[in-house]
This record gives sequence, structure tokens and C-alpha cells, in this order.
Amino acid sequence: MTTPPKLLTSKKKSQDAATLRPIPEFDDVHDVWPRGDRLRAVRHAATAYRERFVQQGRIHAVRSFDIAAAPYPTRFGFHGAALSVNPFVSIVNRMLVVQFDGFDGGLKTLVWEPTVAAGTAQAPFYAQLKRLAGDFLTDHVFARFYNDPETVLPSCGLRPEDVDFVSFDHLHVQDVRMIMGSNSTIPGELAPREALFPRAQLLVHRKELGTFASPHPMQWAWYVDGGMDGVPSERITAFDGDVELGVGVSLLWTPGHTDGNHSLVLNTPDGVWVSSENGISADNWQPELSRIPGVRRHAAFYGHEVVPNANTLEDSLDQYDSMVKEKTLASRSPRDPRWLQILPSSELAPFKRQWPVLPGFTHGGLNYGELTPAGSDR
Repeated sequence: MTTPPKLLTSKKKSQDAATLRPIPEFDDVHDVWPRGDRLRAVRHAATAYRERFVQQGRIHAVRSFDIAAAPYPTRFGFHGAALSVNPFVSIVNRMLVVQFDGFDGGLKTLVWEPTVAAGTAQAPFYAQLKRLAGDFLTDHVFARFYNDPETVLPSCGLRPEDVDFVSFDHLHVQDVRMIMGSNSTIPGELAPREALFPRAQLLVHRKELGTFASPHPMQWAWYVDGGMDGVPSERITAFDGDVELGVGVSLLWTPGHTDGNHSLVLNTPDGVWVSSENGISADNWQPELSRIPGVRRHAAFYGHEVVPNANTLEDSLDQYDSMVKEKTLASRSPRDPRWLQILPSSELAPFKRQWPVLPGFTHGGLNYGELTPAGSDR
């Protein structure tokens, strides 16, 4: 069982530690009852917050980097709606580097989703899949490797010491020790891991930490056992609800996929972007535009405006509401205004072997502004 780290127990202290600001528009909306009223409350709150958010200013820069492609069951990706003889697709894990003004006036750097593939392989789901499918299928057919998190920063002129914050939308398949460092040694290794980003705070929703410490059997397959053992408590900032991290950057609580799931929201020159793993493709949020067999028909039959990514059904109604929250915040793409600017943090790959389960639209990553080393003139 994973040993939970000592956490900041006061909401105010945990949020002050990272200069986070709560978002009052979303106060109590996830407690509204009955559920139809809750969905309307979430949509109304997101509409109100979007108006205020875009007036506060934009981020300085953001760049995205593909990390690795991993196998993923087709039935999970579209809640069983996609029709295909291929039981697996590949999803590409994507890392973002974001720079923005903090509320203290200083330049801040956030690294979003710095997945370490070696840690992901230790999650029970992937460990068991490898035993069943074998090394060749797992590592050479479904998987591809593009970048390592530690090599991304030098490629864009930054140092590990420049990073202020690290965050994931949730902690599925993450070995946090490999990213934030640990005081204990990972079994099979010779020494404790050093942090990839020595100054950074891990921003994580308090409910996600609770799940990592004590997973339910329905959650177990997706969390790396011991994956937070020895991670220094002073490197972790827990938050509750929805928070603003700085000018043009928010972390919105989007429960459902996991209890502590949260999504990254950025204000850019092209409007608002949302990064999320509530879907693996733009098709999940806009199934009426999907060409994947079964997806559009499924949504139309049930009267659904979204089709969730559903590997764990912790609360499918909450996840539906969260995806509506994301849709309400996101701007329309200047490349094709039919599609919203929602970037899956793990996106369905356009590999031909997956036909006909191919994304209806891909944004191609994010690239705005110039990333600046800490202490440089801007």
C-alpha cells in the first residue's frame, strides 16, 4: 500500500503555498441536486467564469511536446461507442511547458504532464498487458517514444531549475518518485531518485492524493503501487476545488474520470485552450462531428453532447458535467471553427493500423510566444 505523504491540511495554507486563488464562480456547483440542475449550474458557472478569465490577461508562452505513445483499449476511449475489430488504439502522452505571470508579479514556469515512460510501465494495467501481449507488441507495435521530460527543457532553452510548478490532470500511471524525487529507493534501483525539477512544487488535487494513498479495487489497476513513497511532503501542494495559478492559467476541478481530476485552462492569442484527459480525441467532446463508426450514433441515440473516456467509471455523471464545463470554457479553433480548442493530454494517435478509429480533428499541439529562462529580461 502506498504511504500517503504528510500534507498541508489547511485549504488556505495549501493554496497560499503556491499563490493559488480560488475561483468563486464554481463554489458549491458540484453539490447541486438533483443532477439535471447540477449540470445546468456547472454550465452557468463556466459561462460566468470564462467572461472574467479572458479579461485577466494571457500567458506569455506555451509549447507542447509528444512524450510517448501507449496502447489503450478502444472500448475505454469512447465508453464502448466506437465500433472496431481492433481492441487497442494508441494514445500519445503530451507534455506542456507554460510561462505566465504569477500573482506575485514574477515570471512562472509550469510543466504539465511530464510523464516518465518507465514509471508508466509499472502501473498494474500496463504491467499485466505486457505479460499478456508480450514485449514485441507492447513495445514495438503499440508504443512509440518521442521525448523524455528531462530532455525537453534544454531543447527550448530552459533549465530544470527554471520550473516552479509541476502538475498532472490526475495520477493514473504516474510514478511520482521519478519526477519529484524521493527519500527512498525504488525497488531494483541502487539509490533514491533525484527530482527532475529541483525547485518545483507538485500541484495536485487533495482527492487525487487520497485515492493514490488508498485506492479502491476499481481504481487499483491505474495507480503505481508505492509511486509516492518517500516523495518529500514539502514538494507537494494540495488544493481543493478550482484555482487560478496566475495570469491566464487555471486548474479547474473536473471530477468523474477520477475524484481528483483537474484540467488545465490557458488564455492565448487564439483564445482559451483546455488540456484534459476526459477524452482521448476531439470526437469525445463533439461526437456530432465524429466519423468514428458508432460514436455519433451513440451520442444521438442517448441525447448526449459528450462521450467520455471511460477506463474507470468512478462517476460517469460527474465526468459528463466536467466535459461540459471544459466545452463551455474553450474557444473555437481558427483552423476550423467547428471544433473547440480542447487538447487531450493523451491523444488518440492517427496511426493507419487503427482504422477506422482515427481522430476527426487534431490540433497539432500548442506553440505560442517564446519561453524565457528564469532571470532573463522579457
